Order: sequence, then structure tokens, then C-alpha cells
Amino acid sequence: MRSKLTVMTAASVAVLALLAGCGGGSGFDDSAKSDGLTSDSSKGLTVLIGSSGGTETEAVKKAVAAWSKKSGTKATVQVANDMAQQLSQGFAGGDPADVFYLAPEQLAGYASNGSLLAYGDELKNKSDFYDNLLQTFTYDGKLYAAPKDVSTLQLVINTDMWSAAGLTDADIPTTWDQLADVAKKLTTADHVGLAFNGEYARVGVFLKQAGGGLVSDDGTKAIASSDASVKGLEEVKTLLDSDTVKYASDLGAGWGGEAFGSKKAAMTIEGNWITGGLSADYPDVKYKVVELPEGPAGKGTMHFTNGWGIAADSKDQKGAIDLVEYLTSDDVVMDFAKAFGIMPATKTLADKWKSEFPDLSAFMDGLNYSVTVPTAKGAADVITDLNAQLEGLKTGDAKTILDKTQTNIEAILK
Repeated sequence: MRSKLTVMTAASVAVLALLAGCGGGSGFDDSAKSDGLTSDSSKGLTVLIGSSGGTETEAVKKAVAAWSKKSGTKATVQVANDMAQQLSQGFAGGDPADVFYLAPEQLAGYASNGSLLAYGDELKNKSDFYDNLLQTFTYDGKLYAAPKDVSTLQLVINTDMWSAAGLTDADIPTTWDQLADVAKKLTTADHVGLAFNGEYARVGVFLKQAGGGLVSDDGTKAIASSDASVKGLEEVKTLLDSDTVKYASDLGAGWGGEAFGSKKAAMTIEGNWITGGLSADYPDVKYKVVELPEGPAGKGTMHFTNGWGIAADSKDQKGAIDLVEYLTSDDVVMDFAKAFGIMPATKTLADKWKSEFPDLSAFMDGLNYSVTVPTAKGAADVITDLNAQLEGLKTGDAKTILDKTQTNIEAILK
């Protein structure tokens, strides 16, 4: 489970360092048609994925094989041991996979150097996706990837501890004050009321709920030092100062799910990937997922996603786009959801997914008010620096931390 979190928060530093050396070709050759897309299917397509395990690998292989049978075009799935490294090497060597998993933090580097095909306008199902997810994979006004799946953060509650504290469904917190109150009531000598990772990819929910964040919705303006952002981070400091809320690392846990599963915390702020971790490592823990409480500006959470990228140098761009449309179609995505637990990135499947997984519906609801980490070129380094400062938030100053982050973000947005 921690490997997933690493992909979502920290791995981007190494990735972006490699991007500068990777160049892409024009993506056009003798097979190019009048619409500018190549269509030479003679050598088939290669699909590079970073799999969470055998179940995901087999599900993707099955779907790709079904598309091959339907289209008549051969397609081969390759499983990367190190997705970021192998993708970078493919571009650098001039032989990238045709279709591949693309992380948001990789977008700016690969799009700016011409490695990626901006195929968004060719997608027949473009309107099915959540707008905020499309924005995540948009660079310089062009959509470079169809969102593959998505996760959001919500509040996860240990129901046994909840009941033992005399709390009922009527006590589920809907405001910051109520969250602080139930955290206090849930705290005992054996566990704290709430624990989460001391990083922007968790703390950021409070900035959003206060009406702030790191960048504006369109990603063009730094807002880290805004009054709203500072208010959100000051709320986190207030919670930490109470000693009923702690970072997972302060409890000797690697992430919020571990602190929660090992019963060191009665609540945590985590994404839907926690369900698999709890089932595998802490099957005795009973829990409930609810929406995070609102802040002064209303509801707010964060989402994390991956997309389907297509190489600009692909000899069969038309076939690659057709494959992506198939892999993001309703039936295939629901097969993936049932097989390895992903949450659909399309609005068209929201109700069906919630019907299939009613206990997790809060995660899907979060897509209506979520933001993600900044994806501008150089943003990974800014986030890494911010995370280092957040480790000392309890004894530090929220405004000082965010003032420095503001300066760093302004520098990369110039």
C-alpha cells in the first residue's frame, strides 16, 4: 500500500529529473492520414503498465486481448518493474510504448518536450469524464490523456471505537469544530482520535475546505499564501496541538492506513485504496467511510489519478486512441473495479459504482469537490520542500511555511 502512496506524492522528483533528456518526434510518418494521425497497425501496439499485482495485470491483459480480437490489431501488455524509469528510457531511446500509464506529475515534462500525443479532442467519450480530472491531464490548453481511474480522500472511522466512545451516526462530524470534538472523545490511553500523513497530499484537504490551496483552479496562479490557505493550515496545527490528532509517523506508522489498522488511531484521512490494505493486513478492523467535514468554504478533498498516455511517435495513433476508448468504456472499467478495486473516472458510472460498492460511496461523492496536487513543471520539487516543512508544523508557523511555498510556486509558474 505504501508504494501506491509514494507514486501519488513523492516519486515525481525523480521522474521530472529524467524528463529534460527525453525528446519526442513529430509523431508523423508515411502512414499519416489527412487528419494528422498515424495508422500503421502492421506491428501492433505495445501497452506499458505499472501494476499493483497479478489481479490488475490479468484484468488489463484480458481487456487488451478482447480489444485485439475486436479490432484485428495485435496488442501486447508489458508490466514495468519501475514504471517511471522504463517510460523515460523508452522515450530517450526513441522506442516508447504506444499506450501507457501516465501519472499527473509526468505530464508537463513529457508534454512540453513533444513526447506525448495530445489526443483529447479525438476521444469520443471525452464528455463522460469528470471535468476536474480532465483538467489534471491538460497542459497548455490541450488534453493529453484520458483519466484511467481515480481515488479521493475521505474520513475513515473505526466503528468499534466509535461505539465504545458512546458516539452514534448523529455524531458524524460535518464541521471542523465537530471533527475536533469527536477526535477528543475518541482519544484514549491506547489510541488517538485521528491520524493522517504529514504531507500536502493529506493536509491539503483542509486548505481546500478553507477556500485555498496551492494554485488556482486553472493552475496558473499561486495561492499558497492566501488568507484562506493559511486558515486551512492553521486548523491542522490546532488539531495537532490538541494531542488528540497526530501524524501517522508520530505513532510509528508508515501511513494513515497503518495507524488506523493497527488501532493506534480511531479515525484517519485516506483514499479508497485503504480498503484493500485493511482487508489484507487488518481484516478484524470494522470501519465506516464518511465524507470529510466542511470547512469555512464548504466541502473539500483531494483526488489522485492516472491516465492513459499515447506516444507522439506511435506508428498507429488511431489504433492507440481506439484502444484507450475501449479501456475507458463503461463495461471494461466496471470489470476493472470488480477485479482490482479502482474507482471510475467517468460521471456515467458514478451511480452504478456506488450501487455496486455502497459502503464506499463517499469516495465517489468527493469527486464533485476535489482538487489534486499541482502538476506544473517543477511542482514535484515544491511539494517535496513543503512536505519537509509540514513535518514540523506543530512547532512551526503556518504562514511562514506557506509564504515560502508561495515563492517557490511563483518561480515555477513564471
